[in-house]
Amino acid sequence: MPGFAMAAWAPIVPFAKARAGLDEASLGLVLLCLGLGSLLAMPLAGVLCARRGCRQVMLGASVLMCLSLPLLALAPGALALGAVLLAFGAAVGVMDCAMNIQAVVVERESGRTLMSGFHAFYSVGGFAGAGALTLLLSLGLSPWLACLAAVAVLLGLLGAAAGHWRRERAAPGGAVFAWPHGIVLLIGAACFVVFLAEGAMLDWGAVFLAQERAVEPERAGSGYVVFSLAMTACRLVGDRVVDALGRMRAVLGGSLLACAGFLVLAWAPWPAGSLLGFALVGMGCSNIVPVMFSLAGAQRAMPETLAIPAISTLGYAGILAGPALIGFIAHASSLVAALLWVAAALLAVAATPCWLRRI
Repeated sequence: MPGFAMAAWAPIVPFAKARAGLDEASLGLVLLCLGLGSLLAMPLAGVLCARRGCRQVMLGASVLMCLSLPLLALAPGALALGAVLLAFGAAVGVMDCAMNIQAVVVERESGRTLMSGFHAFYSVGGFAGAGALTLLLSLGLSPWLACLAAVAVLLGLLGAAAGHWRRERAAPGGAVFAWPHGIVLLIGAACFVVFLAEGAMLDWGAVFLAQERAVEPERAGSGYVVFSLAMTACRLVGDRVVDALGRMRAVLGGSLLACAGFLVLAWAPWPAGSLLGFALVGMGCSNIVPVMFSLAGAQRAMPETLAIPAISTLGYAGILAGPALIGFIAHASSLVAALLWVAAALLAVAATPCWLRRI
């Protein structure tokens, strides 16, 4: 559900940018609100799950997503768009934390590698959301009506799934939020970079194709569709890949592949080559974050109800800082230069297995 909702926003970005009259730098500032909403709400997710149960938290977050998504297409200016993005980001962030707390428990109880499969459904939602909105916009539907169609899908999923969500309360962590430390800090830093890369695909992918590769705005969401499809396919087989390679090799290989994808995206002069770059980034990033959340459940430096929100908060800081930084770099030089900066950051993630092996 949050994957579908977030991806439904991606094809709308060029229309929201034009409706609000924003340039690249001002769009980057407004996009800060998406990550800021998640960043402010995530520290509360763990304690809310402990006190109210994950099911209630996920229900509230789902309702807020459905209420805010159509408003993203209607916001008349920068302030209104920023306010709606703040609420939308908060809903997605809380949902993300609550889901991962449940996923860690289920994976541990099963004794099997499951996290990539769980995250694959986020990617399924991302592919479906980006594909559906791009198709509806290509057929001439207005952005607002396309978002209403997305909300109808979300409400249907909510009605089908909510009864199966876990009702028990998580074990209290003893605090509302704790700063990550030790190995948790390293995991969070790696998630920061990978979320930054994913945020670049979400918030700037359509803008890049429309602006740098002269793709029609109605079809510019195709880049995120390719990214989501590649990520989905790799996550569906990710548990077997991680079991075969080991967690550390999966992180190393994925980081290098995603870095190569950004290089292809930035330097390929034709749209088809850019789409190949989107695919490589999706393949490379696909199993890094699932491995990191599995490691969060295995580490003993912090309780999981504190570690997972802390890692998620630090990771989503990449979504907070990433779009704005990319906007500033693009405004000062070019969008291509901004993407090359992300490629360099992914090389740093490739070095983390040297320390993560200690878990």
